[in-house]
Amino acid sequence: MRWSWFTDHFFNKRKQREERAFYENGSLLLEKLIVCCNAKPIPIPTFSPQQLLLATNNFSSSELLGYSWYKGSLEGRIVLIKRLYGWADLAINDLVISAQMSGHSNVLKPIGCCLHTPTPILVFESAANGILADRIFISRVTKRQHQPMGWERRLKIARQIAHALSYLHTAFPRPVLHMSIHMYRILLDEDDVPKLSDFYFSVSIPEGEADVEAHEAFYFDAPEFKASRKVTEKFDVYCFGQLLLELLTGKGIHNRAQGSCINEIVDPAILAEDGEGGVSLEHQLQAVVDLALTCTVEDPQRRPTMVDVTKQLRRIERFAETGEVLLGNLQNLKLHESFEEHASASLKRNASSDEIQAVNEASERPLEV
Repeated sequence: MRWSWFTDHFFNKRKQREERAFYENGSLLLEKLIVCCNAKPIPIPTFSPQQLLLATNNFSSSELLGYSWYKGSLEGRIVLIKRLYGWADLAINDLVISAQMSGHSNVLKPIGCCLHTPTPILVFESAANGILADRIFISRVTKRQHQPMGWERRLKIARQIAHALSYLHTAFPRPVLHMSIHMYRILLDEDDVPKLSDFYFSVSIPEGEADVEAHEAFYFDAPEFKASRKVTEKFDVYCFGQLLLELLTGKGIHNRAQGSCINEIVDPAILAEDGEGGVSLEHQLQAVVDLALTCTVEDPQRRPTMVDVTKQLRRIERFAETGEVLLGNLQNLKLHESFEEHASASLKRNASSDEIQAVNEASERPLEV
């Protein structure tokens, strides 16, 4: 009798905690959806704590992919499950922005969430080839015994992520800043297609304002954030420039590339594959270095927009086939001039209406289950 009372009391307490968490997290989620999505419905499936425990073998360390990411099997499909601690508001922010961007092919798509835990647990599509850092950073490639990623694939990944950021900045009523771009925020599917993730710290620029005060940033801090905490889309441009340098070098090099010889800074694995590339590869590498350094100039007004960065990366990709003179293109783009007058609108002007509509419609569709 006494044991029965104890177990009933324990399970009732747990049920009460789960119900309270569900109510609090559900309120946060609804509030965020109303603010970010203009009250447009985005149905988000929910899962129970027990389903996610079973999916991950009780969140076993053997299923841990990287910080906060667990591999799992849920309802017959392989998924990634993100478990945070003590950051309920950040988890909700991540879920809502991911849901808004779920129509873009280079964003990790959310499947649902569990709201019954103090910090919501998020469920995403699988990324079979893991975290980009494990395929690029020389120390991690060696440790995990991966094959180094080739230059053509690195360049394509850079262009695809640039395109995803362009959409984030321009496809919604107010520009949204990612605020946390780096190797550990990009996952790879079975075909090495990159998937941008982790929108914890993302913020939107308020209507009628040119910038926003950001309370959090991670990994790369642009000079303007350190000085005033006021940021624009050019904060993401700065962080993307740092990402470009890391793709080139295989390590955290930041602005030490300024004035350096290509052979001194480029990942040896890239130079080792230079069988047929020759001068063509060297021009590509130099053009990417130039672009990265332009993205990371101290004055944000002198940085290009992500739309212009995406265009230039496309030109660099085509160089080997067309023989375009990349250095001339860099000059003609006037990347060192101010792009402020068309920063937030340039993708809408340059992308097709079908592309923009596809993302907007995707943000209103139910998430895949």
